Amino acid sequence: MPSPGRALVFPPNARILEDAFQAKMAALTVDQNPASIVGGTTTDTAGDRAWAETGQVSPPAISRPDHPITNVRVVPKPHRLRDKRHREFVAAQACVVCGRKPSDAHHLRFAQPRALGRKVSDEFTVPLCREHHGALHRCGNETRWWKDAGIDAIGIARDLWGQTRSNGTAA
Repeated sequence: MPSPGRALVFPPNARILEDAFQAKMAALTVDQNPASIVGGTTTDTAGDRAWAETGQVSPPAISRPDHPITNVRVVPKPHRLRDKRHREFVAAQACVVCGRKPSDAHHLRFAQPRALGRKVSDEFTVPLCREHHGALHRCGNETRWWKDAGIDAIGIARDLWGQTRSNGTAA
C-alpha cells in the first residue's frame, strides 16, 4: 500500500512514464559548453564529443561508469552511536562543573549537526548534576554556557569515550 498522496506505477505504465521522461530529457538543450556539465571534462572521448555536437545535455554521469564523478564532494551523514553502558559510565562520574554526584549524562547538542528528533551520539556526553543540567537547558545557548563556565566539554566527552573504549566497559 503506497503512502497517502503517492500513486502506484504498474510495469506497463512505468515503461510509458520512463519513455516520456527520456524523450523530455533528450529534448533539453544547453546554452553552454556541454563539457561543463556535471561529470564532463574537456578531455572527453570521441563519443562524448559526438554527443556534445548535438547541443543536448550529456547523459547522466551516474550511467557512465567509464567517467567517475570527481567534482562532487560527498558529505557523510553523521552516525549517532548509542551505548547504554557508556551513558551509565558517564552518569557515574562527578559533575564537571561542581563535582557533585549523582550526575546525568548530558548530550552536547552543538557537537553534531541537528537531526529531526535525534540526540547527538552518545560519544558526546558529559556528566552534569541536576542543577547544572537544568541550568544548561534553560540557558538557550549551550556553546556560550560552556565557554562562560570555562570548560572544554568536547575534550571531556572525548576522554570519557576513550576510557570506555579502552577498558572494555562499553559494547
